[in-house]
Amino acid sequence: MAPPAAQPGVPGGRGSKVPPARKLLCMCSLSLCLTYLCYSLMGGTAPGALRSPAAIPGTATPRSPPALPGTALPGPPRSPAGFLGGSVAPDPSAAPVRAGNGSHERAEGAWPRTPLAPGEVITAQSGAFERDPQESSTTDEELSRAGSPGSRGGSSTTPDYGEKRLPQALIIGVKKGGTRALLEAIRAHPDVRAVGTEPHFFDRNYEKGLEWYRNVMPKTLDGQITMEKTPSYFVTNEAPRRIHSMAKDTKLIVVVRNPVTRAISDYTQTLSKKPEIPTFEVLAFKNRTLGLIDASWSAIRIGIYALHLENWLQYFPLSQILFVSGERLITDPAGEMAKVQDFLGLKRIVTEKHFYFNKTKGFPCLKKPEDSSAPRCLGKSKGRTHPKIDPDVIHRLRKFYKPFNVMFYQMTGQDFQWEQEESDK
Repeated sequence: MAPPAAQPGVPGGRGSKVPPARKLLCMCSLSLCLTYLCYSLMGGTAPGALRSPAAIPGTATPRSPPALPGTALPGPPRSPAGFLGGSVAPDPSAAPVRAGNGSHERAEGAWPRTPLAPGEVITAQSGAFERDPQESSTTDEELSRAGSPGSRGGSSTTPDYGEKRLPQALIIGVKKGGTRALLEAIRAHPDVRAVGTEPHFFDRNYEKGLEWYRNVMPKTLDGQITMEKTPSYFVTNEAPRRIHSMAKDTKLIVVVRNPVTRAISDYTQTLSKKPEIPTFEVLAFKNRTLGLIDASWSAIRIGIYALHLENWLQYFPLSQILFVSGERLITDPAGEMAKVQDFLGLKRIVTEKHFYFNKTKGFPCLKKPEDSSAPRCLGKSKGRTHPKIDPDVIHRLRKFYKPFNVMFYQMTGQDFQWEQEESDK
């Protein structure tokens, strides 16, 4: 016998009707899902927050692999910031973010608007990406010259013979932090040989292989250290894994600087090459009225050191990473170089006798203690005069960076006193 037909008005029957409110709710939910799906396919990402690492200074704890572009970061949000692309005020209740991949190099971390490579800017008017070169525009020709016979990688007193080796120490960042000054200072040590150009092996040239990388390096004798510096490594998602794969005992050096000053210096460098770009104030904000900082702009993003460091601590213990103060590298270069030489296991040969403070440029120059020749200063591209920035913009940036700076101090066990410097101004 066939079951009786459902009566009109009885729930589940053929004659029943969905309440208008429920029907409207379903339609809205479906619309939101479709909108989010389309937005995701176009490269958008959900807003969210950083994860705070549970690293103990000096130890390497087992960690999950870094988030790949397009995947959600695991774990509950414990960030000092709300939306990285906007909120200046901390918001611990924000949801996790999704990682996006860059158009040239994959940037470390996840952002609401981060299909940006380190060293790229997005203009507020057009939304088009523009290439903003790193500290050097190293070419293949320059790298070939660096690896050719007769090229000097370090002290001029070192003979040009020996063996080409993969580097045992790397200066991995940060851009506009003082990496060039550090490299030139450490190259004055007779037991260090370093390539002068930036190989960009672990971010741009990795497909060329380790033999290509080795050939770029200068020849060294037994007991000498081979080094190179490429500041964009610090913000490149794949760099820690690739370096660890090369040699897990590699020593890493990071030169850090007040992120507000660093961002302005970064912008100044780009402005010198592209005078037509928008003002710093325009690029720094998504919405200036609401105080929404645009953390997808590389000049801002690079300075969130805690985020990038978390990626490195998944592969290297804190004991293998030395953090050099970019500010103290100017005010007390001999003191910072003493720490660097100790970290590398070198005798303290580069001392205060190697430095002369150039008042015109505003930073120290190198000199040879044994002769009276003129001090050798960095090129004219260093020490550029910064454009005048609206004090309100600087104040908002300080508020934005403060919780990230505090997290960075906790992770490294070092207080760089950037907030103290700002209060003294």
